[in-house]
Amino acid sequence: MNKTNHRFEVVIVGAGAAGIGCAVVLKDLGIENFVILERHQVGASFRRWPEEMRFITPSFPSHGFGLLDLNAVVLNTSPALSFRKEHLSGKEYALYLETVAEHFKLPIKTETNVKTIAALPQGKGFVLETSKGELRSQFVIWAAGEFQYPNLNPFPGAEFCIHNSKIRSWTELKGKEFVVVGGYESGVDAASNLAALGKKVKLIDRQSSWLNLDSDPSVSLSPYSLKRLEIAYSMGRVELIGEQHIEAVKAVKKGFVVESEYEQWFSSTPPILCTGFNSSLKQIASLFDWSNGYAALTEEDESTITPGLFVVGPSVRHGKLIFCFIYKFRQRFAVVGNAIAQSLGIDTTTLEAYRREGLFLDDLSCCNNDCVC
Repeated sequence: MNKTNHRFEVVIVGAGAAGIGCAVVLKDLGIENFVILERHQVGASFRRWPEEMRFITPSFPSHGFGLLDLNAVVLNTSPALSFRKEHLSGKEYALYLETVAEHFKLPIKTETNVKTIAALPQGKGFVLETSKGELRSQFVIWAAGEFQYPNLNPFPGAEFCIHNSKIRSWTELKGKEFVVVGGYESGVDAASNLAALGKKVKLIDRQSSWLNLDSDPSVSLSPYSLKRLEIAYSMGRVELIGEQHIEAVKAVKKGFVVESEYEQWFSSTPPILCTGFNSSLKQIASLFDWSNGYAALTEEDESTITPGLFVVGPSVRHGKLIFCFIYKFRQRFAVVGNAIAQSLGIDTTTLEAYRREGLFLDDLSCCNNDCVC
């Protein structure tokens, strides 16, 4: 990597759940001339989770019954079986990814930051400038994730707040009362963990997410989060404040004031921001069409304006279909692998195993979250 013009068939950017899972698909297809570039270490984003944060999707060793563990990214693996836990911590899941990478001998270059990606004319590949030199690739798979790109400036005064992604452990926060801004999964996680420590919490959300009955978990709270919130609320430690759009936070004597259009709340401690994350695709935004508000992709998750550039992970979106959870976006790894293999003239028969296991979702017309009871 210290020399220039290293040439690969495929470069994967990111060694998280999406990058590792997609790399194994390439391996199964017999593609060997590829590399994974990781800015930090395998599973770095998961390692940065607060100590108390857990997966909201439950893991279960059900592959013996023909059902893959919801949080597995590779066939015949199960985080639940490995750790004997239903809801894993970030560090545990990072270890799972690390184990998968070692087992499949994946070619990973850690501590390698991708600075720029330039598409060559006439679809002849890409030039990637990295912290360890320049390399070239026929295809690029972007799997960088989102956790390392928190939304830190949702309103004026956000600099007085602490984003939940910057917290290593909730036990480190001093004080007895807190205001949490944002009531989706990370907000409920913050409120529940603080309440478990005996703190009082005001949970403020613009939509009252705890009342959303939508069957799509991409827009409504998981049963795991709802139960935790119910316990904290029943103990009188969490006040739910819905339908309030926060417009600013101001520093005042002995604390902070959180303001909506008509109301305000005082906090003696820095408010906690649970305002989500930005798409990592913004780092290479010019390579995508954003006219619909998100990166437009073909039916094979390839950029509509930059041939050869594919996306895997939580940034994958097709209209109202949002692939933001592992058990959703892992269904698209084989779709990307199939497209690349066909371009390289490689037999894709091996991917039939993925189709049988529900990991080859190439017909989006059947996707819905309707449930009759």
